[in-house]
Amino acid sequence: MILKIRQVGESVLRQPSRPLTVEEIHSRYLGELIESMRETMRDAPGVGLAAPQIGIPLQLAVIEDPPGAVQRLSPEEAAARGRRPVPFHVVINPVLTIPEGTAVEFFEGCLSLTGYTAIVPRAARVHVDGLNERAEAVSIDAEGWYARILQHEIDHLNGVLFIDRMNSRSFMTQENHLRFWKDKFIPEVKRALSLEEPG
Repeated sequence: MILKIRQVGESVLRQPSRPLTVEEIHSRYLGELIESMRETMRDAPGVGLAAPQIGIPLQLAVIEDPPGAVQRLSPEEAAARGRRPVPFHVVINPVLTIPEGTAVEFFEGCLSLTGYTAIVPRAARVHVDGLNERAEAVSIDAEGWYARILQHEIDHLNGVLFIDRMNSRSFMTQENHLRFWKDKFIPEVKRALSLEEPG
């Protein structure tokens, strides 16, 4: 079932979500919810969807970056983003650890801010501990675009949106991003939008 994706301004997107119990994870309800979230994410289409985005404040997210989405990028774009296919999986009650290292900046969008994008700094590498849909412990070490997806979805579980982390001067419609900036490197965009001093 395709679910309605909540948009910015709805309070559920700004509340911390509660953890799931093992009993809840094993319930029929959760299995059906995960399947509906998978269908909704693919229909949107997106590479991640957190339960608050469909109005349910639970520590649950689904993630998938399919090969077709990656193949739509040029090899140079995919390499710059560190983007490789990520199979469908579920993350429940995730705990994010960000090791020391430099942040990387790219344009980022959100299914709950339809039609908008901005440059968002994110850690290049992350570690996540949590549970899968069978309540089994999972440990994820991710880098590149996968690390960005995990940070974005876990932010949703804590009531945080990309607009809270973005460079505000880079905020724009996706239409204008495609029209003016899609093929530009981030340093060039930042200079043009006066986001940094010329070096």
